[in-house]
Amino acid sequence: MVSDSLIGMSGLIKGRLVTRYKRFFANIELDTGEIITAHCPNPGKMLGLLTSGTPALVTPLNDPKKKLQYRLEALAQDNIWVGINTQWPNRLINKAVALDLVPELTGYAAIQPEKKYGRNSRIDLYTSGHAFRPDAYIEIKNVHFSRQAGLAEFPDCVTQRGTKHLYELIEMVKTGSRAVVVFCVQRDDCQRFDIARDCDPGFGRAYDAAREAGVEFIATGFGFSETGLRLATGLEII
Repeated sequence: MVSDSLIGMSGLIKGRLVTRYKRFFANIELDTGEIITAHCPNPGKMLGLLTSGTPALVTPLNDPKKKLQYRLEALAQDNIWVGINTQWPNRLINKAVALDLVPELTGYAAIQPEKKYGRNSRIDLYTSGHAFRPDAYIEIKNVHFSRQAGLAEFPDCVTQRGTKHLYELIEMVKTGSRAVVVFCVQRDDCQRFDIARDCDPGFGRAYDAAREAGVEFIATGFGFSETGLRLATGLEII
């Protein structure tokens, strides 16, 4: 357990969700009673989180160059803050790997984000310089979805892009490299992880093929609080 924030935040403001619309907009009623429009940095369905009145945390941006002056960071489900900002997972996993906090990915001397590979693709992280293990291509997936107590799931909707990534990682295994998918779970109330095959059967099939080919899968939980995100625990993959 890491108690200190891996990604610290300051100035988060509490409110309640009014509605999320056009995927990237969310109306939030602040505790002051003011209703603001925040950028919602998550294009997914965000199943289980969008009930009107759900507690919310937003970041004030104070940037005159931006059209929207607030960014939605988290929503509450069953009194647990759930991070919805899909921009955080890459930073979280990058930092956790750099600090040797992910046991399966320790010992690498260099980390390179957004390295080109495959056919016009970029891998989220590329690690190299390990004394005994091959270089690793690491794809990171944001996870918020939970329908059963203690169980996190991915995806919550059809993800053609995610399926494409799995097949590309199979090709990297064939070259002798490590290929790893890290499911970054932005909530700390889950101990297990599974694929939501009913939400995307195609991704489920690609997942099975990738496991059979030697692609590695890791699920790591992060706790979201009013001061930031911290590493919580590794999850058992079912």
